[in-house]
Amino acid sequence: MAMHRTAILALCLPLMAPASDKDKGPPVRQAGNDSVAISATLYQGKDAVRELLGSDLGGYFIVVKVEMKPKGAKPLAIDRDDFLLRSYNDGQKCQPYAPSQIAGRAALAVVPVGGGAVNTQNGPVFGIPGLGGQVSIGNPPGPQAVEAKVDDNPAAKEDPMLTVLKAKILPEKKASEPVSGLLYFSLDGKHKAKDIALQYKTPSGLLTLEFR
Repeated sequence: MAMHRTAILALCLPLMAPASDKDKGPPVRQAGNDSVAISATLYQGKDAVRELLGSDLGGYFIVVKVEMKPKGAKPLAIDRDDFLLRSYNDGQKCQPYAPSQIAGRAALAVVPVGGGAVNTQNGPVFGIPGLGGQVSIGNPPGPQAVEAKVDDNPAAKEDPMLTVLKAKILPEKKASEPVSGLLYFSLDGKHKAKDIALQYKTPSGLLTLEFR
């Protein structure tokens, strides 16, 4: 009988195991002062960003969903430049990207060194931080020596992802009622959520939301 109970307990243990960080969902933090109450949800990593937007944005971006409730008699002027994403890991900081800086019509033209035909890669177009423009994520070039040039083609169709990013971004306006939207950031390298903080400059002072 004792062995029978032990076998049943062993079968039940996997069901009683604590939920993983992935099962808990993205971290959410709140803060507030006399000007505003704010809630921020961190979407980090390809899977989380893809679930939110339908695209992982090439794996280069961190997305924060912001929900704001203005306080006081005067409307709150919402400006995306008042937000800053910081990493305590290495001191990096980043202001939000505009949708046009993330998805656009530009493509990476791969040109053989010493001349030759231009081979423009096909694929979704995402701005990669640090390269000063947008490049295409597609099939890599062959072993031949090449150099990359950003080729902005005005005749190209607009990336559908650009429309999604514009529709979901936190609006810039004067608000008296609750407002919400997304902010798009990028930090070089890998960063754990516990090392990331969102800062928001308000008329009543600086708010810091740490995703610890």
